[in-house]
Amino acid sequence: MSSLIQKFNKTFGADMAGPVIAFVVVMVIFGLGADNFLSLGTFGSVAFQLPELGLLTLAMLLPLLTGGINLSVTFTANLSGLAAASVLQAFGGVDASGGAFVIAVAAAVATGAAAGLMTGAAIAYTRAHPILVTLSMMIFLRGLGEFLTRGGDVSGFPSYMEPIGHGSIFGLPIPLLIFIVCVGIWQVLLTRSKLGFGLLMIGSNVEAGQYSGLNTRRIIMLVYTLSGVMCAVGGIIMLARFNSVRIGHGESYLLITVLAAFLGGINPFGGFGRVLPVFVALVVLQLLSSGLNLMGANQHLATALWGVLMIVVMAARTIVSSYFASRRKKI
Repeated sequence: MSSLIQKFNKTFGADMAGPVIAFVVVMVIFGLGADNFLSLGTFGSVAFQLPELGLLTLAMLLPLLTGGINLSVTFTANLSGLAAASVLQAFGGVDASGGAFVIAVAAAVATGAAAGLMTGAAIAYTRAHPILVTLSMMIFLRGLGEFLTRGGDVSGFPSYMEPIGHGSIFGLPIPLLIFIVCVGIWQVLLTRSKLGFGLLMIGSNVEAGQYSGLNTRRIIMLVYTLSGVMCAVGGIIMLARFNSVRIGHGESYLLITVLAAFLGGINPFGGFGRVLPVFVALVVLQLLSSGLNLMGANQHLATALWGVLMIVVMAARTIVSSYFASRRKKI
């Protein structure tokens, strides 16, 4: 058994064990307990619902790896979507041209990047705790969005946007393909770039990073700016998927993005983590939600179970870490 575990860890990485085990458990439990769970309909539903949550989780991932957090991901996404919606409305709404859509996307990305840059600059130059800074940004973005929309929705967009939220290519949902591309970009960023090395070093030991000659302020600002850009991509997907923008949409996603990151092996103190285990963890959480829906459970129960799962994951990781630490001491 020990050799099998070692072989698995060597092949896939130790951080992949938790998500894979969770995936197997969810598939077995709901495969036996829920009718039609193991069907193309279920997996098709998961494929369409996964991207918006997945993109926000990618936005959360980089700050977590630096030892920080971004509590404003959902409101950054919604405000970015609102920026895109405003441009489309200004160019005719349902009659807006393709050129207007390009401008709308640029406006969304610029809005997300600006929110992330302000957050990163505040953290880098004031050295305030990321929780406090991003909580303040979350409140600011929510208030700004509510002011601009007067608490309502913005809707009425060109029909050519529908495939971005609901279309498929060769049987694969377009939102899922966009998400997979973003996963690949984050994978390359973390494994093949100086920024990836720098942000992991900052997460491990920011003082050591400074002594190594890293421009830690610049890295932190860039990390949160990229987080904002990824939020903007998520905001565009949500706009196309729901054909409307509301500043409070997806507030519950914040909990799930953090849970998916921790279930995917991200160190809550920063310095270690990979993209692929987080991707598997996202699939597990979406399958859990779909399985509960098929069994007739209330969606609020799924949210409660996600909270319980977070506690279980953190407790299990602490126990396992203590176990291996004690074994190393004996050796």
